[in-house]
Amino acid sequence: MDLVTVAFFILGITILFLASALKVLREYERGVVFQLGRFWMVKGPGLIIVIPVIQTMVRVDLRTIVMDVPSQDVISRDNVSVKVNAVLYFRVIDPEKAIIQVEDYDAATSQLAQTTLRSVLGQHELDEMLASRDKLNSDIQKILDEQTESWGIKVANVEIKHVDLNETMIRAIAKQAEAERERRAKIIHAEGELQASQHLLEASQVLAKQPQALQLRYLQTLTEIAGDKSSTIVFPLPMELIAPLQRILEKEMKKEERGTES
Repeated sequence: MDLVTVAFFILGITILFLASALKVLREYERGVVFQLGRFWMVKGPGLIIVIPVIQTMVRVDLRTIVMDVPSQDVISRDNVSVKVNAVLYFRVIDPEKAIIQVEDYDAATSQLAQTTLRSVLGQHELDEMLASRDKLNSDIQKILDEQTESWGIKVANVEIKHVDLNETMIRAIAKQAEAERERRAKIIHAEGELQASQHLLEASQVLAKQPQALQLRYLQTLTEIAGDKSSTIVFPLPMELIAPLQRILEKEMKKEERGTES
């Protein structure tokens, strides 16, 4: 083997060594480096050197990860069975812990989110699940963040997406809502009747004190009725208006009786 061949062989080995030793990490990536099986340091971003055979590197993505939590069967505190799914936002803040403390932080976070979702929602009633999602989201996020802290994971947010009910429960809720609307309608109607009766009482008291006002009211009512297309009008006439006529008729009848007797 001549010197030229040896030189090319050494050059090739050097190129292969450099190619395997040089690593480029993006701005959002970090490299957890192990030396002879022991943790050495976290490197990156940029160009780094990892000595082949002696050192190994695991890439870790520091960007926020969006994870769908599969639909979970939940029994609420008032014994209603529902299916609930959610979305989870988290990111790695400590690459060393994320690699060393847990085998697969993605799978571990997903499983923890599922169990926590069932546990937290099972402590609340159905009405709270439907009306107080912000509070439930906050409670779940706080619990997950506390438990994943030892893994170097930061849970930024949890959002409940859907609360699915079976057909029987949907019909029951619809009946309940309809009954509630009817109850409110009856209350409003009763309050209206009460207010109307109070105003009528006040009006009657005013008319009782002023008989002329009652007569004016009758005349006003006649004017309003006259504008209608009805051909026959039956209108009550107060006795106070015809009392003078009755007295005159009675006097005339008495005079006639006296004349007849004489």
